[in-house]
Amino acid sequence: MALLVVLESLTPAERLTFVLHDMFGLPFDQIAPIVDRTPVAAKKPASRARQRVRGAAPTPDPDLADQRRVVDAFLAAARGGDFDALVSILDPDVVLRADGGVLAGGLKVIRGVAAVAGQLATFQRMATAATTHPALGDGVAGLVNTIDDQVLSVMSFTISDGKIAAIDILSDPDRMARLDLTRREP
Repeated sequence: MALLVVLESLTPAERLTFVLHDMFGLPFDQIAPIVDRTPVAAKKPASRARQRVRGAAPTPDPDLADQRRVVDAFLAAARGGDFDALVSILDPDVVLRADGGVLAGGLKVIRGVAAVAGQLATFQRMATAATTHPALGDGVAGLVNTIDDQVLSVMSFTISDGKIAAIDILSDPDRMARLDLTRREP
């Protein structure tokens, strides 16, 4: 799943050259006609992809209490529609990945503090319309949003250096049906 998320973040040329060369061992002189470039020019998107794949996953802060404080600040900013507060907790290179499933157009990726903060109205609608429950998934702080005990979305936050480096939102009903969302005592 992590590899799919990373591959989705690449441009089509980066993804194609990276997969064909690095995963299938195809030489660049065979890749070049596929991406409509010279063999030398086909190396550039593969190189960019390699750099992004290596650096794509920021290391989460290990302290769950610190993670929870940042997620709580996100929720407060969302509920209050406070743009400045939201911007203050977002990493400049923050990535938002939202998977609404096939009917919603699949995985959408938004990059950068301005673009993610620009989603404040959507965050505010969800934070005020749904009941939000703190959650822990894959070792990171998150939120589960429900209406009338029906799960609408699951959010996980990668907190790095006290800022939100990534937000992953799952609202695909098919995938959520396969999740174990039972509450467990710590």
